[in-house]
Amino acid sequence: MTDEELSAHLPEYAERVLDVAELIPPGRVMTYGDVAEWLGEGGPRQVGRVMALYGGAAPWWRVVRADGRLLPGHEQRALGHYRDEGTPLKEASRSAEDHLPKIDMRRARWDGVTKDAGAEGTGRAGGAADVRG
Repeated sequence: MTDEELSAHLPEYAERVLDVAELIPPGRVMTYGDVAEWLGEGGPRQVGRVMALYGGAAPWWRVVRADGRLLPGHEQRALGHYRDEGTPLKEASRSAEDHLPKIDMRRARWDGVTKDAGAEGTGRAGGAADVRG
């Protein structure tokens, strides 16, 4: 299916979620809840469902769990993207069962507004609802 055909079949909410995912700068992330808050509609589960069904062509690795754990089943692919983009990570402790790093949410979380702050900035989606278009 081409991008045009896919967008013709996307529910409006899914299209809006994917548009937000496209806005997230490289090296930054938003949680499922942040995206829902930014849109002013739905919740983390709805955003997660959209990403699971339609997010393959979007930068899916930038929409994450609030605890910073990598998406189960896609950990290595996501980790490659995070390392390529310089997304802040917390290395796993030696006692961690899976030995996978987590996203450093304090440093990587994007507020939905700040443009060129880089991965060092902090922020939450709250307040971004004022500038959505």
